[in-house]
Amino acid sequence: MPFTFTMPKLSPTMEVGTLVKWHKKVGEYVNAGDPIVEIATDKATVEHEVLDAGWLRLILLEEGKEAHVNAPLAVLSEEQNESIEGYVPEGTISGATATVVADNAAATPASTTPPSPEAEPKPVPSTPAPIATAPAVAPDTNKTEKQSTNSTSQPASAGRIFASPLAKKLAQDQGIELARVKGTGPGGRIMKKDLSQASSNKFPKQHTPKLAAGTHEEVTLTPIRKIIAQRLQEAKSTIPHFYVRQAVDVEPLIALRSQLKNYELDLTFNDLIIKAIALTLKDHPDVNCGFDATKKVLLSYKTIDISIAVSIEGGLITPIITHADIKSLEEISAEVKSLAKRAKEGKLEPHEYQGGSFTLSNMGMYGITDFQAIINPPQAAILAVSGITDTPVVKNGQVVAGKLLNITLSVDHRAIDGVAASRFIKALQRRIENPASLLL
Repeated sequence: MPFTFTMPKLSPTMEVGTLVKWHKKVGEYVNAGDPIVEIATDKATVEHEVLDAGWLRLILLEEGKEAHVNAPLAVLSEEQNESIEGYVPEGTISGATATVVADNAAATPASTTPPSPEAEPKPVPSTPAPIATAPAVAPDTNKTEKQSTNSTSQPASAGRIFASPLAKKLAQDQGIELARVKGTGPGGRIMKKDLSQASSNKFPKQHTPKLAAGTHEEVTLTPIRKIIAQRLQEAKSTIPHFYVRQAVDVEPLIALRSQLKNYELDLTFNDLIIKAIALTLKDHPDVNCGFDATKKVLLSYKTIDISIAVSIEGGLITPIITHADIKSLEEISAEVKSLAKRAKEGKLEPHEYQGGSFTLSNMGMYGITDFQAIINPPQAAILAVSGITDTPVVKNGQVVAGKLLNITLSVDHRAIDGVAASRFIKALQRRIENPASLLL
């Protein structure tokens, strides 16, 4: 009996995956639990296993190609030589995939003979009919526009945008913000022609200047770099970022770290800061939140799970320290080392990087004095930690040499206001400057 292997949903935000590599060839037997394919998601590149054993009969997606979640990737069968003729793959099938299935599996085309008016209606079959390879008929855009124009329209009100269904679809495909488009339809409704004018006049495309031949080389983006570029562009352009910055005296933290070394507990500043963030979030739950842009709802996280930015070959990944507020410094340190090592080796499990309620990006080890991090949606906050610098400070009326580092909190202003962000970063400063509480 044939069955379908579909594109899995490997992260909560994953909509499309890139097929990096097939680990099996057509005609090979795949055991249950064997990795069959390598997929690049919006988080990382991971190997994926088959749940049921079978013979790989047909590959529907080539390496380097993208597919939406639940799209069929391959057809397998329980028996090596059983016929798959007429088999319809499960999942969401595109027109291109349908053609591949029909061509390779010799699917029987649907009958084109119209039924007679007197014929009795036939019952709907329990199994779907084979996919036909007839070309798709393009929708009548003029008809769609007329229907949209004639439909009852209302004046545009604050917070709501009126647009025809076709205009909404085109705006999404072309990356045009409907809020910036002036509608010329009834009641100010945005029509297709309004998008054309906006695209050509108001929002002209930025063309890359031509470079002289021989002065550069074009490098194809890796799947993970392509996804990172897309995600960061979306985050920076759609999330209203708001920043609060604070200089922190870390001399007490340096002293604590030195004392703990005497007890053979070798902690990094990153370990200590993770614990400080977790305890501060516990006292300020209004910052331990996210924002669902699709549903337009606030996400109040019930646990404190700190995502830590880790640089890997060709990109970035954010493994998670779950329940960081109740873990000891020793547990956090061991977990960070393990996660970072396996992240660089590409061996993280999906549950180890999916989710998180708050992100830490630490570039202190590179000597960076200050930077601002881009929020990792759907989370609503990320903390950027810079390097420690020798800085003149005033203590007891005297100017002395101090050890300071800058921390910058980026927040999603849709979920967190300025007062909450300010209270959080000041509380975090106090906890870092008085680190005894980190040992409790």
